[in-house]
Amino acid sequence: MENKINSQTELYKRIKPALRTKKHELMAAGIKIVTEKDIWNYNKENKWRNGKGLTIASMVDDVLNTDNGIYEEYVLKKLNIKDDE
Repeated sequence: MENKINSQTELYKRIKPALRTKKHELMAAGIKIVTEKDIWNYNKENKWRNGKGLTIASMVDDVLNTDNGIYEEYVLKKLNIKDDE
C-alpha cells in the first residue's frame, strides 16, 4: 500500500522527529544557531531540490548524516547575506 504525501507541510511533519534529533545533536556539540527550519531548508535547497523518487527513509538519512558544520555554515552564510543587504 502506497502512502502518499500531498503537501510540503505534511512532509515536514513526517520528517520533524529527525529534524528535532539533529537539532539536539547540534546543541550538544555547542552549535546553538541552527534551527529545525534551517536544517529543513538546507536539505530542501541543496539535497532534495532535484531529487526523484525520494523516500522518507532517505530524507531522514540526509538530515541525520549531514555533517554538523555544514548546517552551521549554511546558517552563517544566510546571516551574512542578510547583514549585507
